[in-house]
Amino acid sequence: MSRNGRARRTTDCTAAAGPRPRARSLHERRRADRGEQAFVIGILTSEADFERARAWQLSDAPDYDHYLRDTAELLTEARRRFRTVRARMFHPQDFEEFCLLHGVDPAEPAARDRYLVNPPLQTQLLAYQGEELTGDFLPRLARARENGLTLRHADLLLDGGLYAEGPAGTGGADGVAGADGGAGTDAAGAVQARSVREAYQRGAEVFRRMLVGAGCGVYELRVAVDAPGGRLSAAARVLQWEDGVVRINDEDLELVCAVLCAGLARELPGLAVLHGSQGSAAACGEYRPIAWAWASGGQDWAPTAAAVRLDGVPAEPGFSLGTVC
Repeated sequence: MSRNGRARRTTDCTAAAGPRPRARSLHERRRADRGEQAFVIGILTSEADFERARAWQLSDAPDYDHYLRDTAELLTEARRRFRTVRARMFHPQDFEEFCLLHGVDPAEPAARDRYLVNPPLQTQLLAYQGEELTGDFLPRLARARENGLTLRHADLLLDGGLYAEGPAGTGGADGVAGADGGAGTDAAGAVQARSVREAYQRGAEVFRRMLVGAGCGVYELRVAVDAPGGRLSAAARVLQWEDGVVRINDEDLELVCAVLCAGLARELPGLAVLHGSQGSAAACGEYRPIAWAWASGGQDWAPTAAAVRLDGVPAEPGFSLGTVC
């Protein structure tokens, strides 16, 4: 299964919510001068967020359109100077709560830097590779925030095992190491990490079998697992060619596998629906709408006993995953 993008890395340089050169810290410039190869920026993804953040003077832009143009220029400059450029949604409410929790002034650039590189929020980062901000990238940033919150929820359910470092942990879909990195330091931790890793591999195999059985086409997979603290949900858009090559956003693949992993590891009930158009241009342009559903009682995934509806999408019982190689 192929994916887009690159593995996440810990960021080294920060810019606060957009281009405001005089607000950049000396810390950032020193890091750049030493040849550090990563850069992270927070981006306001809506006009409403832009207006709400005016009080913090994140940008000198007179309006949101100018802000986006200035931000695009800063990203272009960053891609010339740094090997890796990453972005995340700058969410005003999240930022306010972060500043309140840590007792910092939201108007200070250092507060924004700390917010952007806060370890629990690293799952919200996306690699920036020159995309148009006004295209799909801003919605992806907004989805990445929601995905990141779900990933943290799943990680808590797994006692931190989702991002445990080393062979005992999964390392996540992108090989992300946890902050503690100590899952394998004692026997109990090693057993827990191994259990999570096996559940992650089982979840990834469930997803693979769904796609292989569906064949070429354009699909969306929705997964929901009933968990303590609220439902874990994931959605991924998938394009699969005749030769089996799959195109899916890295962050969507990571989220689907994490939700499946949490469900299997904690033996939680769940529901999954794969829907879309099956077929390809190579098959004389013939496409067939499909919508298949599977359910899990916590141990494994099997076709639902009857037609179901998930997030408003109706689906018929899917094929047996055990028949797929």
